Amino acid sequence: MSNDAILKIKDKEYSLPMIVGSEGETAVDARKLRNQSGCITYDEGYGNTGSCQSDVTYIDGEQGILRYRGYPIDQLALDSDFVETAFLIIYGDLPTSEERAVFAKSLNENASVHARMLHLFEGYPRDAHPMAILSAMVNSLGCYDPHLATNDHKRDLENFSEAAAIAISKVRTIAAVSYRMSQGLPIIYPKIELPYCDNFLHMMFSDPYREYLATPEVSRALNLLLLLHADHEQNCSTSTVRMVASSGANLFASTAAGICALWGPLHGGANMAVIQMLESIHAEGDDGSRFIEAAKSGTGGKRLMGFGHRVYKNFDPRAKIIGKACEELLDSLGIEDPCLDIARHLESAALKDDYFIERKLYPNVDFYSGIVMRAIGIPLNMFTVMFAIGRMPGWIANWKEVASNPKGKIYRPRQIYTGPVKRDYVSMEKR
Repeated sequence: MSNDAILKIKDKEYSLPMIVGSEGETAVDARKLRNQSGCITYDEGYGNTGSCQSDVTYIDGEQGILRYRGYPIDQLALDSDFVETAFLIIYGDLPTSEERAVFAKSLNENASVHARMLHLFEGYPRDAHPMAILSAMVNSLGCYDPHLATNDHKRDLENFSEAAAIAISKVRTIAAVSYRMSQGLPIIYPKIELPYCDNFLHMMFSDPYREYLATPEVSRALNLLLLLHADHEQNCSTSTVRMVASSGANLFASTAAGICALWGPLHGGANMAVIQMLESIHAEGDDGSRFIEAAKSGTGGKRLMGFGHRVYKNFDPRAKIIGKACEELLDSLGIEDPCLDIARHLESAALKDDYFIERKLYPNVDFYSGIVMRAIGIPLNMFTVMFAIGRMPGWIANWKEVASNPKGKIYRPRQIYTGPVKRDYVSMEKR
C-alpha cells in the first residue's frame, strides 16, 4: 500500500498501483479506476498518458536522450547503419555477422514487387500524392502473400520474419516506383547485389541508359537519415500502428495505417515545411534576420519551422547528428545551398536569443533533414515518404509487441460526452 498513489474523489480514497520502468519512469496505473469509482482520467491528446509498456525506445525529453533498445542514438549514428539498426529495433539485440548477412539477404531477395501489383500503379493519376499510393500499396502486400496477413496474430507471428523483411524491403521499392511513374519514367527494378540504401537510389534515379551509382557520402547520408527516424517511441503514427494491431489486424494493414497518420503536416510533413520556409526567406532576399523578428512578434504569419519538439525540452539529439552530416554531405558534393546558409544563421541566432531559449525552442531533426534530402535529389513531395521508409522498423517492432501479448486487449479510449442531453424525437410534420 505504501507504494501506491492515493486518489481522493469527493470523500472517498482510491489506491492506485505504481508502475516503474527500467529507467526509473513512474506511472500511476489507472486501469481499474473506472470500475472502482465510475470515473475516468481525461488527457486530451494523450500527452500525459502511458498507453503501453514497451521495450523498444527510451526518450528523456528533458535531458535530450534517445536510445534504441538501450543503445544511445549518437553511438548508432557513428558506427551502425540502417539495416543493422532495423534488426536491433525489431529483434531486440544487435545482430551477429551471420544474422546480419541473413537479414540483408532477406531484404535483397524481397525487394521486387509482384508483377500484377505493378499494374495497380497505373490506376493512379500522375499527380497523386506518393503517401496515398504508399499506404494503399503497403496494405495490398498481404494480398500477394496471404499466409503473412491472416489477421490471426498467432499465425501471423509464425511468419513474422518474412513479413518484416517484405515490409522493410518493399516499402522503398513502392516509393521508387510511385516516383518514377509520377515523372513518366520507366520503372527501374532492384539489383540484388546492392546495399539497402544504394538499391533505393538506383531504383529512383537510374535510367535504361545510365545507372545511378551512389557515392559513399550520399549512401552514408541516406543511411543516417533513415537510422535517425527508425523509431521514436509512442508518437502519432506508432500509436496508430499499435491501436490498429490491437484489433488483431495484420502487419501490413497496421503499418499502412501508420503511413496515413504520418502523412499529416503536424507529424511527417514537418521537414517539408522547413524547406518551404527557407526557400521563402531566400526569395525575399532575407538572411533570416527579418524572419526571426517577425516570428517573435507574431506579425505576418511568420513561424519558425524546425524548432521545438513535443517531447524534447532540450536539444533534439538527432538534430546535432544530422546537422553535422548535412554540412559534410554538401561539402562532398560541392553544393552551395543558400538555404543551408540561412539555416545556419537561423540556428545561430535562435540559440542566442532569449525569446527562443526561454521557450526551449531548439532545432529538431526536421531542421536539417530536408536539406539533406534535397541534396540527394529527393523531391519535396517525397520527403514524408522517406520518413515512412525510415520509420518502418519501429512500426514493425511495436506491432510485434502488441501481437505477442497474450493478454492484450483492443485499444478503446473513453471520452467525456459534451453533446445534447436526452431529447425526444419529433416527426417531420411537427418540426
